[in-house]
Amino acid sequence: MNEKLKKATYKGILEIGNVKIPCFVLEDGTRVISGRGMTTAIGMKGRGQGIRRIPTHKTLKSFIDNELAVAIENPIVFLGYGGRPAHGYEATILVQICEAVLKARDRNVLLTEQEKRYAKACDIITRALAKVGIIALVDEATGYQEVRDRIALQKILDKYLLAEYAKWAKRFPDEFYQLMFQLKGWQWKGMKINRPSVVGHYTNDLVYERLAPGVLEELKRRNPPDEKGIRKTRHHQWLTEDIGHPALQNHLSILVAFMRAAPNWGAFHRNVERALPKVGETIPLALEEPEQ
Repeated sequence: MNEKLKKATYKGILEIGNVKIPCFVLEDGTRVISGRGMTTAIGMKGRGQGIRRIPTHKTLKSFIDNELAVAIENPIVFLGYGGRPAHGYEATILVQICEAVLKARDRNVLLTEQEKRYAKACDIITRALAKVGIIALVDEATGYQEVRDRIALQKILDKYLLAEYAKWAKRFPDEFYQLMFQLKGWQWKGMKINRPSVVGHYTNDLVYERLAPGVLEELKRRNPPDEKGIRKTRHHQWLTEDIGHPALQNHLSILVAFMRAAPNWGAFHRNVERALPKVGETIPLALEEPEQ
């Protein structure tokens, strides 16, 4: 059964007001909101399947058309990050539910405190989506969306990287390289011996490509090699003290812990791919299950 289900390849949290809604993108591009996220969004209490009560709700059912009722009663079953089936709904269903609830409000038929809570939540969602929607449309019409994405990325990079490199200080623990050699089956001769050039490739793959989006590309731009292929400074000298270095140290601590526990390089690298995926890459097997 699981082989036929579409996989969730991206996961995130959609924040609207004070509500946090788990959302996913499936491998075919379908945008999905988890069942629990859907109930939370409109102020319903209970587990994720609670949203399926709406088509039979004594007050709301007359505002739910057949197409929407069928969609609500038949949630999308997909493979979550843990490899098990999860339930959710196409994201546009949330908008349709909000429209139905607000129609009921406008007809003055929502009388209970619970029903009024639904209307208030749906009003917040509708207003928030309308605001975001008009901004997105203007950005698309003017071509600003591409500039917007570059600006957002640059802001992230500026937090991590310095305008000019700082004085050298030891940032990578010896154990990181010693364990790398051990897992690869190479003879360790100490830090004073020049390491194979492939070690630099592994460092980029394990560290800089996973630290933050675009960090490695920006480091290569700011810290290019000379005509002999030698860089003037070390990449970590460009990291900021307040964001870049703490992020690096935390990342290295995780890698070292994985190295200590791994029986070989292959097992270690698979764990890194799962827990510390590169930005934009599909996670092969995640460590947590989507909310249902």
